[in-house]
Amino acid sequence: MFHDTAGEEELTQQIIGCAIRVHQALGPGMFESIYTRCLGIELTASGLEVDTTRRIPVVYRGQNIGAAFCPDIIVNNAVLVELKAVEALVRVHKTQVITYLKVTALRVGLLINFNVDKLTDGVRRVARPDLYVKEPTTSLPPPSCLI
Repeated sequence: MFHDTAGEEELTQQIIGCAIRVHQALGPGMFESIYTRCLGIELTASGLEVDTTRRIPVVYRGQNIGAAFCPDIIVNNAVLVELKAVEALVRVHKTQVITYLKVTALRVGLLINFNVDKLTDGVRRVARPDLYVKEPTTSLPPPSCLI
């Protein structure tokens, strides 16, 4: 079994709580940009630092290619929040978040799909793969031998 060492559990729970409040107010079916703005308002009202304007230049082989990656939301300069309003989350969405975590050097992200009936069904916590550790297995003593 593996677990991540990214931390930020309390902060990710706060963010999820804010997202639930937005979802309760709006429900599914809106555009991602609407959820992004509303979640930003909710996070700020909860006293969290919200960055929706960060632009990260894309560099390939040491050259800035003139494009920038724009994360949806970064909270407290610690958690990347990637919002979706899609029928279902698929593997590539998690892969995107992992790539975004590497590019931003952040440790943990939340992938949140608002197009669900119950928001917790659309939430995935994602840590950078290098932060997963294997839990030690408990070894049982060898069985006694009968002579």
